Amino acid sequence: MTIQELAALVEANIVTASVDTGREVECGYTCDLLSWVMANGSEGMAWITVQTHMNVIAVATLHDMSCVIIPEGIKVEDDVIGKADEEGVAILTTSLGAYEICGRMNAKGIPAK
Repeated sequence: MTIQELAALVEANIVTASVDTGREVECGYTCDLLSWVMANGSEGMAWITVQTHMNVIAVATLHDMSCVIIPEGIKVEDDVIGKADEEGVAILTTSLGAYEICGRMNAKGIPAK
């Protein structure tokens, strides 16, 4: 599934403007502890987190993740969006909760990490 298709699935807005939304999403992961994600992240991952600071982009870049999904309508600051654009990490925002996002991804066959 592509980032664009995933965005439609989870009713998300893609807030990064210049990222390739045709990139494939290989798996999904939900965690808010950055050190844990640093240890367990992987390439092509869609990472669901309520964290919205700059270090999220650093961790996503470290693992060459496909995207970061921010649930529950949480706002992402413009400087973080700009850095994500610069690094090629798509940020998706949705009003859905993490549990609903995971359920939808699982139902469409996106494996958990």
